[in-house]
Amino acid sequence: MVAGPGPEWVWVAAGVGAYGTAAVLAWWSRGRGEPTLAAHGMSTALAVGVVILAWAVAQRWRHFGQGPFMTLYEVLLSNLFTLGTVALAAYALSARARTGARAVLAVLVLLGAWTLSLPTEPVMLPPTFDNPWLWVHVVTGKIFLGTCLVAVGIASYLLARWRRMRVTAAGAPDVRALDVTVWQFMSIAFVFHSGMLLAGAVWAHDAWGRYWAWDPLETWSFITWLALAVVLHLRVTVRLALPLGWVLALAVFALAILTFFGVPFLSRAPHQGVF
Repeated sequence: MVAGPGPEWVWVAAGVGAYGTAAVLAWWSRGRGEPTLAAHGMSTALAVGVVILAWAVAQRWRHFGQGPFMTLYEVLLSNLFTLGTVALAAYALSARARTGARAVLAVLVLLGAWTLSLPTEPVMLPPTFDNPWLWVHVVTGKIFLGTCLVAVGIASYLLARWRRMRVTAAGAPDVRALDVTVWQFMSIAFVFHSGMLLAGAVWAHDAWGRYWAWDPLETWSFITWLALAVVLHLRVTVRLALPLGWVLALAVFALAILTFFGVPFLSRAPHQGVF
């Protein structure tokens, strides 16, 4: 155990600071005459934050000899890195995805502040947990959450402007194109969530001798998967009204946040963060 902040804490603070700078630049660009300059600054600050947080993860890993899997602090730290990485990749590949940057960066800053407020003492990874399927399970889960965050960032952008749009603007090409982008990212999120559940079942068999036991985290993970599946199905079959679809996307993300950062650290199940 360690008595004070871990060796990586100052780097975590610097990474969160870089995310905060990116968030300020994203908000500052609204209504300004130089959106391209501000967008470049935002992307640069986000990239700096990702690199710093990668270093923070590496420092903690080197010091304690295991990946950041066990405590709430470690899970939040690793997600700060991966969520920023997924967002950065999405913004590099899709100009439409960047419309949601303000909401995405606000979430990252809030998660960063939460991370910095937590104790940093490590908990050792049980030997039975350490198998290759753990990595597949964790990585697919983080990509799911990252792509879902990008999607709800765009959805938040659209919802914030919906009341100001005229009725005729609902069919405007840019609105429709952004709506399509929301569901493209939500579809990608569904694929990775499915992979997370499958890899997790295989990992659980090696770690605990069973594929599925309906512990609280498994149950809420399945509920999140089912909710996303239902929303995507409704999107295709019922053709949800634009605002309702965006609200449902936000609800799925809220459920995912509860599942990732709430349930495993409040339950008395094998999945909990402290043993």
